[in-house]
Amino acid sequence: MAMELWHIGVPVTETLPGMEYAEEMKLWLNNPDEHEYKFELLKFEEGGPFPEVMHRTPHVAYKVDDIQRYLDDADELVFGPVDQGTSKMAFVFKDGILLELYQV
Repeated sequence: MAMELWHIGVPVTETLPGMEYAEEMKLWLNNPDEHEYKFELLKFEEGGPFPEVMHRTPHVAYKVDDIQRYLDDADELVFGPVDQGTSKMAFVFKDGILLELYQV
């Protein structure tokens, strides 16, 4: 299994500078690649597709070579997997930690 640390997702309660609105997800977020510490700041709006646990729980995001292998190893599937054409994304709990898995 190959994985690469991508970013740390941090839920926030207010919109902060650098955040943009993603209407389809009902979510404010920044680009973690442009953040000094690779933080992805997330402000969730009501009625979005993401489960409530994601609204209040930080996550660690990894780029992975084979998402299914990590899904099979997870303790709990939280969201997804979502097929985004050339990529797949899912959120899982593993050892009590919320992980975002992203396969390019």
